[in-house]
Amino acid sequence: MAWNEPGNNDKDPWKKKGGNNQGPPDLDDLLKDLGEKFGGIFGGKSKGGGKGGKSFSTVGILLALGVAIITYVFSGFYTIKEAQKGIVLRFGQYAGVVEPGLRWKLTFAERIIPVDIQSTRDLPASGFMLTQDENVVRVEMQIQYRVTDPRKYIFSVTNADDSLSQSLDSALRYVIGHAKMDDILTSGREQVRQSVWQELEKIIKPYNLGLIIVDVNFKDARPPEEVKDAFDDAIAAQEDEVRFLREAEAYARGLEPKARGRVKRMEQEALAYKEQTVLDAQGAVARFEKILPEYQAAPEVTRQRMYLTTMEKVYSNTSKVMVDVDGGNNMMYLPLDKIMQQQNTINRNLPQTIQSLNQQPRSNNTSPSSSGRSDRFNTGRN
Repeated sequence: MAWNEPGNNDKDPWKKKGGNNQGPPDLDDLLKDLGEKFGGIFGGKSKGGGKGGKSFSTVGILLALGVAIITYVFSGFYTIKEAQKGIVLRFGQYAGVVEPGLRWKLTFAERIIPVDIQSTRDLPASGFMLTQDENVVRVEMQIQYRVTDPRKYIFSVTNADDSLSQSLDSALRYVIGHAKMDDILTSGREQVRQSVWQELEKIIKPYNLGLIIVDVNFKDARPPEEVKDAFDDAIAAQEDEVRFLREAEAYARGLEPKARGRVKRMEQEALAYKEQTVLDAQGAVARFEKILPEYQAAPEVTRQRMYLTTMEKVYSNTSKVMVDVDGGNNMMYLPLDKIMQQQNTINRNLPQTIQSLNQQPRSNNTSPSSSGRSDRFNTGRN
């Protein structure tokens, strides 16, 4: 028989043993029982009472206190990376700087702000700007900086990076506003870069941002798109001008050494000619001084000898000889060139003829000495 059938009241599961009330247990009663049990653990009074309840509550308190202390201690450990330094704030006030490594802080009392002091950071700046000659140009520039003083970087201004960005924009617009567009687009880029660097350092110096500017890069400068073609033509013309100037300078550098070399050679030739002329004159004087005593001793003989020597020098350069016969009107011509050729041929062939004669074999019976003795002997007998 089921428990809910009529006449089976003894098997009702919702019926309490001590009473006649029927239905599920009251939720308030359950919560009250749980509250009394937990209250006994932390020192409250339980229904049971006695020494057992008091000892159990003391152990619970000590256990909870130990867990809280351990949690507090371990929650205070933190790590500062190698490239960082930590700013310590104790109750919101600056308390010092900590070095990299494993550190401990007072939780809820101290706050650590890590600051990277080794990495190089980039900050771009760009925009359309008005130049000195009232032209509009778009300039893009980028700076690189690094933190040197963490305390100044955090506390000097509200946001050091934002202040540096605004200072860069101000310095860039100031320099571009005092420069001409042709210089910005062509040959004056380096000067603009240096000027922006100097102006930026001058602006941020009073603020003590704790930063150092590592480098300034001039990335790009171009005119507006509406006039870009005209400026491209102008830049190309300027580049051609520079190229032609370089070629002319190279040509001048090539001609100048050659001209200097020719001048030096002419100077050396002039000096050599001078030395030769002086030496020839000194030689002529020396020859005259040697001939003068002979001429003074025998003038006619010396004159005749000088005449013959001079004529010998003159006729030694010609291949013709003219013979003037005393008392005659005819002049005899000798083909001296033919005679000299024949003489040269004889002189060239003479060593070969002598060599061939020396190489011929001689007989003992026909030697000159023996033939001479035989002739003398035959002559005596006859």
